[in-house]
Formats: sequence, C-alpha cells, structure tokens
Amino acid sequence: MPPYEISIDRSRLDVKAIHAFLTQSYWSPGIPLATVSRAVDNSVCVGAYLGAEQVGFARVVTDKATFAYLADVYVLEPHRGNGLSRLMMEAVTQHPELQGLRRWLLITRDAQGLYAKFGFTPLSAPERFMELRKQNAYVLQPANPA
Repeated sequence: MPPYEISIDRSRLDVKAIHAFLTQSYWSPGIPLATVSRAVDNSVCVGAYLGAEQVGFARVVTDKATFAYLADVYVLEPHRGNGLSRLMMEAVTQHPELQGLRRWLLITRDAQGLYAKFGFTPLSAPERFMELRKQNAYVLQPANPA
C-alpha cells in the first residue's frame, strides 16, 4: 500500500481540490468554491494524503458539545480500496474536539456498511426528523430584492 497519511492539520487542506470533487458529487453538484471554503472554515475536517496530494476528505459540522453531522466524506477513485475511508472515520471519531457528543447524524446513499462499523444505525425514530430542503440553494439571489 502507498504511504498514505491521515491528518487533522487544517493548514494542509486543499480547498480547491475539495471543491473540484464536491462540485461533481451526487450530493453537492455545482457547489460554489466560496461555499466550500466557508463550510471547511466552520467545520472539523480530516484529510487523506499521498505525499502532498489530498486524496480524501471528511468534515463534521458540530457545536463540539452535543451534536455532530458528518458530511462530504470521499476518497478519490484511484485511491479507493486502500482503507482510507476507514482511517478517516477513525480520525473523525477519535478527534479530540468531538468527544462526548450526544448525537451524530449523516446521510449516505451507498456507504451504510462503512458507517455501521463505527456504530451508526438507521434512525431510531425517523418520524421525529424533519428537513427544510432548498433545491436551488447555490443559485445567487439579489442582495436586496425589490
């Protein structure tokens, strides 16, 4: 296996590389770079690296006291199958700022098996959950609509 490294060092994050992946993903197509940058700045993040190249990413939206939402977990195609998702999940769940939280949530289309290994289960009471979903959230709106 190549010498991959998992890091919580924010200074190593390559926001342009993260944006390049996310803009093509099924969950955030067309997301603006400024939005990705703001999301990274306001989240706890983990990167996977091969040398200086960022090949994976995960971020956690959290208050660092009670709640966390796991988002934007990915590994670039050529690097999949090397255990990087598992290593990033270990780094996320062991992150010092994310200990003692009451609830973690995530949404995934196809990685339930990975997350189950870290204790995630289907919602115990899905009828209690609601969402406000804005389909065109990335479409620029006028600053002062008339």
